[in-house]
Amino acid sequence: MGRKTRLVGGIGAAAIALVGAWEGLRLTAYRDVVGVPTVCYGETLGVKLGDKHTQAECDAMLLASLQRHEAGMRKCLKRPDAIPAKSYVAFVSLTYNIGVGGFCRSTARKRLDAGDVRGACNAAKWFNKAGGRTIWGLVNRRAAEHSLCLEGLR
Repeated sequence: MGRKTRLVGGIGAAAIALVGAWEGLRLTAYRDVVGVPTVCYGETLGVKLGDKHTQAECDAMLLASLQRHEAGMRKCLKRPDAIPAKSYVAFVSLTYNIGVGGFCRSTARKRLDAGDVRGACNAAKWFNKAGGRTIWGLVNRRAAEHSLCLEGLR
């Protein structure tokens, strides 16, 4: 199946920078746009309102979460190591944001498995809603991921 992770070196740093920039850092738990308790860089697993963390704890949480999401993403892809590095980072960011199940059921994943990376990059832009409504932050995030995804093809 290939390596278990590509989130090392420059690829890992790029994923952390991309996701961290879009998620933002909040050290105290808050409710996200659809009311889910969230902390650090968008973590929701086991989070309760009032939870507090240091930046070092949040950084470690982000890396661990990215690795979990990447592992889930890799399991549902036929050839994860064939995806160009920048495109791969964009899909890890998407998976982190929409969840492994959302990614694995997506047209983007189906297009990747068919070898259509450009089509997968385009399909990823469709994930711009939360709670049934378009969120401009997600529109902007998908545009940034799309741009990075296409850079991987040049």
